[in-house]
Amino acid sequence: MQFDWHYFLAALGLAFVLEGVAYFLGANQMHAMLKLLAERSPMELRLLGGVAIVAGLFLVWLARL
Repeated sequence: MQFDWHYFLAALGLAFVLEGVAYFLGANQMHAMLKLLAERSPMELRLLGGVAIVAGLFLVWLARL
């Protein structure tokens, strides 16, 4: 199996675009959202991150069908 840098860079670029869209469109609400996240326990943040990882892996698997 060979690592495909083109797909990797495209996926990384898409991740940056999606992250940027949230900050660009939601700039007015970003402080409140970050404050809410800062008030969460580390376990809640890990759970949220884990759910995001599983959802992302599922989407990648689905796209590769």
